[in-house]
Amino acid sequence: MVAKKPKVVIIGAGMAGLTAANKLYTCTSSRDIFELCVVEGGTRIGGRINTSEFGGDRIEMGATWIHGIGGSPVHKIAQEIHSLQSEQPWECMDGFLEEPLTMAEGGLQPIPSIVDSLSTLFKKLMDYARGELIEGSEKIETLDFYGLAAKAYKMSMANGGARGKLSVGSFLRVGLDAYWDSLGGQKDVKSCGNWSRKLLEEAIFGIHETTQRVYTSAGDLSTLDFHAEREYIMCPDEEITIAKGYLSVIESLASVLPDGLIQLGRKVTKIEWQSGAQQPLENGHANKPVKLHFCDGSVMLADHVIVTVSLGVLKAEISKDSGMFSPPLPSFKTQAISRLGFGLVNKLFLQINSRGEEGQKFPFLQMAFRKPDSDLRDKKVPWWIRKTASLCPIYKNSSVLLSWFAGEEALELESLSDEEIINGVSATVSSFLPHFHNQVNYRTWKADSDGRTDKSEILFTKVLRSKWGTNPLFLGSYSYVAVGSSGEDMDSLAEPLPMIDNCETAGSPPLQVLFAGEATHRTHYSTTHGAYFSGLREATRLLQHYNCVGV
Repeated sequence: MVAKKPKVVIIGAGMAGLTAANKLYTCTSSRDIFELCVVEGGTRIGGRINTSEFGGDRIEMGATWIHGIGGSPVHKIAQEIHSLQSEQPWECMDGFLEEPLTMAEGGLQPIPSIVDSLSTLFKKLMDYARGELIEGSEKIETLDFYGLAAKAYKMSMANGGARGKLSVGSFLRVGLDAYWDSLGGQKDVKSCGNWSRKLLEEAIFGIHETTQRVYTSAGDLSTLDFHAEREYIMCPDEEITIAKGYLSVIESLASVLPDGLIQLGRKVTKIEWQSGAQQPLENGHANKPVKLHFCDGSVMLADHVIVTVSLGVLKAEISKDSGMFSPPLPSFKTQAISRLGFGLVNKLFLQINSRGEEGQKFPFLQMAFRKPDSDLRDKKVPWWIRKTASLCPIYKNSSVLLSWFAGEEALELESLSDEEIINGVSATVSSFLPHFHNQVNYRTWKADSDGRTDKSEILFTKVLRSKWGTNPLFLGSYSYVAVGSSGEDMDSLAEPLPMIDNCETAGSPPLQVLFAGEATHRTHYSTTHGAYFSGLREATRLLQHYNCVGV
């Protein structure tokens, strides 16, 4: 009797899942070792990678940047498949736009020295948090940034910030206060237009805080763990976008897999597995320890399952009385899932139809907002846009503008109508760029009864936004280390079930349920290359288990 091949089912056709499938198939297809299958709950491959088009430009609804091309497997694949160049314009094709125009609410343009000072302060504080600011190396004129950051850290720790309890948000705010103290409090008596100097500086500092919220997906930086910043590893060299789209990398990984191996529209509702405390399941399992149930009522048996669903989905599942896993996940895993952070980031694209004179383009606008409770705030500017850092073309002279949203503002964006978004953005631009009206009119567009508009006006003609928060297949964007959690929780999330050390004594088949995805990588979480490395890790784990050569 011929022994049946081990069946490996991968849940999720995103970066982690398809990397695992690609590795398992290419390493064993010539020897026909595994029966391999990828099941995807959605109607497309890619997961949180979703390349689209808008206004004639190629854009990314999800993952956007290769965060450091040095040593990045994503960059290597993109190079190999010639995806880094394209005749069609693409998002951020000229990299990060330079020379932003920083404006304060009401139309005040802060003097460059104020903007530069607060930008440098924020950067140096974050460099210190990451362990990149070296004592004695950052003295600019009379301001010692290392000493200032070190003072902020000591003050933060003294104020109850014991290890595991100190947040990035509280550290940054203590750092801002230390900066003001170093200047002798003179900021309180000076003013800039109808702004006090101190409130203006705080608003400019807030631009960078908002950007950090987007980078990390922590809707509130007071929930972002300070000590984890030094464990996170950035890939070296420049950050770029992929000319032919991130999806081209996903399609390349999937291209080697035989037709039918990826099954779309197959949402898993339950995973039955054998814990060490159970007797092996026999009825209906045909000697395979894992039984998958799908939303259409069908079932599938497997020897090994690689789960690559988002941390957001795992959080939702462990909160249910009857979740995805039967028996429920062990406490070490559910506690890690509960402690780790998983945030929401959404992108808003708007197409503009500039009817002004040639050469008048929308700037890279950085926005310093007044506090939401300020009596001087512009009442027409909606609350959901007040923690947005910028609005800018996706590349130089593009007619497509982009703004990033995080946290509760990002979730609110998903519920708004296109008209509400256009009116809100128009009111905001009017508040920040009133003195530009003689050049290009950014006022809220209203057509007359004949449908005609002033030729000098800019018309927002189309809106597109991502909706990762309400999508049941994701329930958010990417993970972060929250206050109260640590990198050890990501390691716990990556542990296979049953734990290998327990299999021999308990009599359960090993490696029944394995876990991959960006949230399972301790040093590269929140990135596509982190997801790639995690998929490679779990595929390699199975290959080594079966003593496959060439791993």
